[in-house]
Formats: sequence, structure tokens, C-alpha cells
Amino acid sequence: MQNQIVVWFLSFLFSSILRNSSSLDNITPLQSITDGQTLISSGGTFELGFYSPGNSKGRYLGIWYHNISPKVVVWVANREKPLNNTSGVLEVTGEGLLLVLLNGSTNSNLVWSSNMSRKVEDKWNPIAQLLESGNLVVKDGHNSDHFLWQSFDYPRDTLVPGMKLGWDLVTGLERTLTSSKSIDDPGGGDYTLRIDLHGYPQVFLMNANRITIRVGPWNGLMFSGATLYLRYTQYTSQFVFNEEEVFVRFGPENTSKYIRCVVYPWGGVQVLHWSIQTRGWETFLSLPEAECDKYALCGTNSVCRTTPTPVCECLEGFVPKYPGKWKDSYWSDGCVRITPLSCRNDDFKKVTGIVLPDTTASWYNRTMNLLECKEFCLKNCSYNNQTIGFSQRKLAGIIVGSMLFIMSIIFALKLFRWRRKHEEPDIFWLKRRDHKREKEDMDLPTFDLSTIVYATNQFSSSNELGKGGYGSVYKGVLADGTEIAVKRLSKNSDQGLQEFKTEVRLIAKLQHRNLVKLLGCCIQQEEKLLIYELMPNRSLDYFIFDDARGKLLYWAKRFHIISGTARGLVYLHQDSRLRVIHRDLKTSNILLDEDLNAKISDFGLARTFACDQTEDKTKRVVGTHGYISPEYAVRGSFSMKSDVFSFGVIVLEVVTGRRTREFCVPNQSLNLLGFAWDLWNEERTLELVDESLRDSVNEAEALRCIHIGLLCVQERPEHRPNMSSVVHMLDDDKPLPRPRLPAFYSHQQDSTRIDGEDGEEVHSANEVTISLLGAR
Repeated sequence: MQNQIVVWFLSFLFSSILRNSSSLDNITPLQSITDGQTLISSGGTFELGFYSPGNSKGRYLGIWYHNISPKVVVWVANREKPLNNTSGVLEVTGEGLLLVLLNGSTNSNLVWSSNMSRKVEDKWNPIAQLLESGNLVVKDGHNSDHFLWQSFDYPRDTLVPGMKLGWDLVTGLERTLTSSKSIDDPGGGDYTLRIDLHGYPQVFLMNANRITIRVGPWNGLMFSGATLYLRYTQYTSQFVFNEEEVFVRFGPENTSKYIRCVVYPWGGVQVLHWSIQTRGWETFLSLPEAECDKYALCGTNSVCRTTPTPVCECLEGFVPKYPGKWKDSYWSDGCVRITPLSCRNDDFKKVTGIVLPDTTASWYNRTMNLLECKEFCLKNCSYNNQTIGFSQRKLAGIIVGSMLFIMSIIFALKLFRWRRKHEEPDIFWLKRRDHKREKEDMDLPTFDLSTIVYATNQFSSSNELGKGGYGSVYKGVLADGTEIAVKRLSKNSDQGLQEFKTEVRLIAKLQHRNLVKLLGCCIQQEEKLLIYELMPNRSLDYFIFDDARGKLLYWAKRFHIISGTARGLVYLHQDSRLRVIHRDLKTSNILLDEDLNAKISDFGLARTFACDQTEDKTKRVVGTHGYISPEYAVRGSFSMKSDVFSFGVIVLEVVTGRRTREFCVPNQSLNLLGFAWDLWNEERTLELVDESLRDSVNEAEALRCIHIGLLCVQERPEHRPNMSSVVHMLDDDKPLPRPRLPAFYSHQQDSTRIDGEDGEEVHSANEVTISLLGAR
């Protein structure tokens, strides 16, 4: 027994002497590393030992480049628990555990351990070795190619050639890079570089749960998300994506070159290489290098240009979601489609020179070719208005898989950069409406029914904005965040397909700030739906006929609404490509946006005139009692002057806060028009002004508006002004002509019906607007 002890002691003494005389790259359970001693890899590239970073007095076990000054550390063992003196010891136990201890004690003061899950059977056989790659490994002497533990599985803030960034899907091990806290503190910082497994894998730099930089996806040769990724051909990249592993690693083709990737405490990522000529580190990739490297800088469905300005631009077929913000360089809200997708009328546009979009919401198929992917996207309508496009992985002309992108494109980067030999350009096929394939003459985007059902929470009653004779209106939110109002025609509605198509065709051709914007429609199964932009402040009647809400519309706002409505009618009557007669103009069809701007809506009853046409007749008189002109009610004759009459009624309602069809003067057969006429003749016009406006009214403007309203509601059409004249009257203070007797003055109309000459009841064919809260 004593002889065995002597042999062990001599062996230990000999190994210690050998360590001091020639640098070793490994230790066994009989050996240890104390502060001041080091291991050096066999080729002399890397060195392991204790060190103090920056101005810190703490001691850490680390690995750095040997013979490169100043010291560049690539791995730290005890990064979260520094030693406070130089008494640290590195040991390997008989079970193969690496231990960093204070004063060599195995029973207390353990600072760090390799925490292996697997132990070796022969306690004298484990070896800890620093490899030439910079990998510190523990291996079984019986099987030197099998590592029991390796530092490459636990990167810190630096990636070196041969080290993997990514996932072992079998064990669940994730290898990430986490920045240091500072140059003096190698502890884990705020930024983490990792591979995200949602959709097709790509590399993210994260600050907590927030993405700051995206590098990816892999295009067959490299990660395409960085503006100048690996521009030097002497360095190679490898991406592995299979059932067992997902990782990326890189390295020099010539092993004499040094290269490293570092995540810095300030949130940047750099790839550097050692220059023999300059004897220094040179940076050949730095992220963020340009504004476009910042994640989602331009929002969804946009392109970020590296040069020239402006930085952000919408993809073809898209416009800024908020043009005002976009103009002021606030791009993060992104872009929305001009023409929503349909199922049968879509095709794809080939887009080159951009980095592939964020693949988080993508679907990847390893065997599907490009044509199959395209057909799948076109035929599967469940993805309609969500599927944006598709791409492929391609290397040296060989297709190795396809990707289908769902949801909105995030961060498409337009590149102006050098391309490597054999590199295929990044190609993306963007789904778009193919107008050449449109066979219907509706000329408006169509939404898939499933999209609207999802947006309105299955037409939930909690989303209902209002209902009327022709159906209900629901609030909805599209996948890109766009708020919409969905007018759902009742299955029992008298408004048939023809009226529905009239409204669709008509509004599609009208674009004016004082007209509500129709985003699209849906004719599917038994549903007929109109999709409008949402007017958050509902309709004009919601305010002016309510005592409490009426106070919110002070005089300046009411005058602004009157002027906006007038300008909208001028556009319809003379400035648009088609001369349009609305035929159902009323306060409930004047919608108010977030700034209380007036927007005319509901064109289901509208008619178009030829340029030289001024009048038309119909046997089916439709409209809303109180707003219909006398010539239309009695003879079915309508013209632009019919809308002028309706506008005049609206003006009087806005000023007075009284609803014309409910107005009644006790013991008199006067409607609102007759009452206004009498007060005007008696020079008591200001008595008409809504009580809630007394403190805010501009009396001169109010008197002028009442005067204009009376001019518009005169009995004969030729006595009424046209709408362009009305706008001029509102804008200046020139004397106005004296009005004549208004229509319907001598009697009060029946409150329920007006008969046309064919005996049909006159009614509104559209008793609901997209902002109404209740039936009219």
C-alpha cells in the first residue's frame, strides 16, 4: 500500500514539474491549475487560466487568444461569481467534473462546476483538455473522440469557429450568446443572440423579450438579414436544420486565420478577424450598421432602403397606414394594401433585391417545389388576406425547399450590396390582386368571408354598432390592425344584389376627403357585406339630436361639418369622374372621423349621370321622409338639385339641433322648414339656433347658414343654388339672394309615408349607416 502511495506521489510531482517546464493542454484528476498557471492548446492558439477583466479586481477562469495583445477573452467559466482573490484552483474530479474552487477545498467554497449529467466509470481516466479550436472539453480516456462535457455547449458573449449557435432538439439544449454587463464585468448582460424556432428559423438579437436586430432567414448560402453579411469569401458559414439540430456556425477556410463574433453590452454585434499585416482586429460586420438593420423600423408591408433617402417605402400595392405619420418619418405602423386580396383573382409579383421577410409566421416545406407552393397558396382560401407570399431556398441553381409566408411582411430590406460567387439573389413572390383576371365589373377588392368573420368575432353582438331595416353594422379589426366597419345586409333585405353592386361600383371610383372610404366587399355563400373604414365618432345625428352629446359639437365644429358636407357634394356633382346623385342624403349618412371631419356615406341608392345629363325619373321613389325633395316625392324626378334640397334640410337640422321629421309646432301645421321660414320673415332667425350653441355660436355664420339652408329647400329645383355656389356662399360674406317659400310649407306631411306616382311607399333603402347605434 505504501508503495502505491509513493508511486502516486512521484507521478503527481513529475506532472507538476513537467507543467512548469513545458505548457500542457490538459489536466487529469492528479493535476490542477492554480492562479498564475495556464493551459495552452496544442497549436498555441488559445490559453486557459485565471484573469481580471478591465479595471475589475475579481478573478475569473477564462479562455483567451494566446500571443495576441491586448488579451481577448472568448469564454468565461464563473462569469456570474467572480473570485475575490488569487486562491482559485481548477480541478477535474475522478467523475469527470470540472470544478473552480477557493484554496483547493472540495468541501466548501465551490465557485463553479461543469455540472455534467453523465459520469465516467473509471475515476482515474477523465481528461480535461483545451483544444486548438478554443473548446475546453472533458473526455473519457478510453474514447478520446467522445466528449463528456464541452465549453462550446455553453457560449458566453463570443462565438468562435466550430462553436454552434442554436438548438440541440434531442436534449433541448439551446446555445446562445449573451452580452457581458460591461468591460469590467463579464456577467450576463441585457442582449442575447439566438436562433428563433417559430416558423422557418432565423437569428434574433433580443433585449429581454424585444427583438432589436433580425439576421435571416438562411437563403441557402448565408443569413440574408444583415446588410453586409460575410462579404469576405475566405470565411464560410454552415446552417443545419433537421429533426435533431438547428444551428449555425462559421469559420475560416484557412485555419490560420482568427475570427470571432461578439455581442456587446451596448446591443451591437460584430464579426472581427485578426489581421497579420496590421497586427490588430478588423471589423468586417457590425450590426446595426445602418438604420435598416433595426428590427421592423418601417413596420409591416414595407421596404427599408439602405440608400438613398427616404429610408422607408411601401411595397408595391400598399400605402402607408397613417400617411401623416409616414410623412413625418414615423414609419413603425407600416403599410396596408390598397386592394385587399380575393380568392379567385389573385396572382404573384416577383420581387428581387430584398431580404426575405420575417419568417416567424411562415410555413416551411422541405419537398414542395416553387410551383406547388404557389398553387397551394392560390387554392387555399383559408389563408386569404393573410398569406402574403412565398419564397424558396436555392443554392447554385438547386431548390432545396419552399416557404409560405402568412400574416404581414415585417422588415423587408432593399439591398444595394455586392453578391458572392454562386449566390442566387433573394427572390420573393408577393401575393397581389391580378386585375387582368378580374371578370366582374365591380372594380373593388373582395374580402374572404372567413377574414370578416374572424375580424368581427363571428359577428358578435358586442361588436354591433347599430342596425336598421337592411341589416346590421359591426366593428372589426383586420389581422394588420386596421379597424373596419362591416355592413351586413339582412337576408330578408329589400336591397338586392343590384343595389349592392351599385354601391360597390360607385364608391370604388370615388376618392375624396369628405366621402367615406369603402375598403372592399364580400359576396360569398348567402352573405352580402360592405367593408368601410371605421368612423370612430359615428354619425352626425348621433350628436346633434342628443342633449348631452350635442354640447360636444360646438359651433365651429358644426360649421366645419356643414362646409365639409358641401364640398363632398361638389365633388359628387361636378368634380368626380362620374356625376353622382346621392338620393339618400341625411344626417345619419354623414359620418364623422376621429377629428370630426364630415364624410358622406351609403351610396346604395345613388345614380350616375352622363356629363350632359341634368335630370332623370323613376317609378320607384326611394329615400327618407323629411329629406326628399317635392319633385322627387311627387313625380319621381331627381337631379343634383334633389341632393341640394336634402343638404338644406341637414343645414337646418345642424343649426337647430332638431330633427325635421319629428318637428312639430303646437296648434300649427308647420314643419321645420316652415317654422324656419316664419322666423326668418319675422327677423327672429337667431331663435332657431340650438340652445347648446349659445355660448359658442358665431351669430353671423349661423344666420348665413340658416339663410343658405332656406335657399336650398325652395319649392322649385331651378330656384335652388347648385352646390358649388353653396360652397362660395359659405366661404364669403357677400349678400345672399332672398329665399322663396320653402317646400311643404302649407301642410304637414304624414309621418309615415309619401306616395310616389306609382303608389309605392317612399322609404329609405338604407336605414343603417356604418356608425348608427340604433334603428332609425
